[in-house]
Amino acid sequence: MTIPTHHLDINQLDFIADPYSHLRDLRDQLPVFHHEVWHKVFFTRYADIAALLKDKRLGRTMLHILSREELGWPPPDVRLMDFNRYQDNVFMDWEPPAHTRIRSLVSKVFTPKRVEGLRSQLENITHSLIDQVQQNGSCDFVSAIAEPLPVAMIAELLGIPELDRHRLRPWSAAIVKMYEMSPSEDEITKSNLAAREFMDYIGRLAEERRTRPRDDLISDLVHAEEQGKGLSEDELRATCIFLLNAGHEATVNGSALGLLTLLGNPAQLELMKQAIQNNDLALIKTAVDELLRYDTPLPMFERYVLEDMEINGLQLKKGMEVALLYISGNRDERRFERADTLDLSRKDNPHLTFGLGTHYCLGAPLARLELQILFRILFQRLPDLHLTGEASFNTGFVIRGLKSLPIGF
Repeated sequence: MTIPTHHLDINQLDFIADPYSHLRDLRDQLPVFHHEVWHKVFFTRYADIAALLKDKRLGRTMLHILSREELGWPPPDVRLMDFNRYQDNVFMDWEPPAHTRIRSLVSKVFTPKRVEGLRSQLENITHSLIDQVQQNGSCDFVSAIAEPLPVAMIAELLGIPELDRHRLRPWSAAIVKMYEMSPSEDEITKSNLAAREFMDYIGRLAEERRTRPRDDLISDLVHAEEQGKGLSEDELRATCIFLLNAGHEATVNGSALGLLTLLGNPAQLELMKQAIQNNDLALIKTAVDELLRYDTPLPMFERYVLEDMEINGLQLKKGMEVALLYISGNRDERRFERADTLDLSRKDNPHLTFGLGTHYCLGAPLARLELQILFRILFQRLPDLHLTGEASFNTGFVIRGLKSLPIGF
């Protein structure tokens, strides 16, 4: 059975802002298709995406089994030498056993207990950010609250000195542009420079922590060992950067998209406010997961086909790349009842936002905690919060979020 071809321009601004009707049509009429420009096979239905995420015949890389020459890939882009030094050491893009080794080391120090221990700091930072804007009566939610909150938390967790924290978001924003489908020349240059500066910076901090350890994640990672083996210098640097990038990009976009969703659904917003007023923590938890399902902040992840295989009668050949549209699977009517309806009390909600299988998001507990605390305090402090203008989206679909969200209170 031949895989049909379809051209989907995911970088078109109209599609980025509202992809849902187009994705619904694809799920119904063309659930799997090949994109000739990007040479990827796209999957749009929940069941297919979930099955492929758990299938060990697919992986985040192929370079553990074949060389670039064997794959017919061009040599690494010399313009991205420093970015590649970072990216080549990101363990979440590795396969077992290398992935397992570093994930185990990180899991030893990035524990649920440690995440829960951040609760009071999260609450304090959220209150402080609201204090800074409350008297003005309005702000841009993205720049004033959504961006600084998770960056501050991850910086606190890692042990980044406060004076340097203003550099983290620009570095991260530049680096993640390389995950979009068609980065510009300017984005390539800025991303490579950011990766070089960030890797060097973490290296200097790690060297300090080697001799003067503190109660932070960098110190713990410097000294962590699994079966007598610790992280190499580049693995350590890349892991810290990855934790910061992954630990805040989804939360920045998830909080802004979540707030926009709530403000566009008055009945559900009122339900959220009642839950907060009654300290109904169970409903606040289900509400956050529903917001992450309803408008997905990281819409697409990719996998390589590691061996010839078949799915639904379609042949996937070794070396193919598949694009899994989480944002489509999360609105699939075949899996979610009233999928296009926001239901903050939704119980049956195994959304794809944090992935599945081997590469399930390590930071999911922290992201959930941040959003639960943020929305609770936000509506406690600013119960009359409302939009004062139109939200605008960033360019780029793979890491999808708002550029600005003007609010008043």
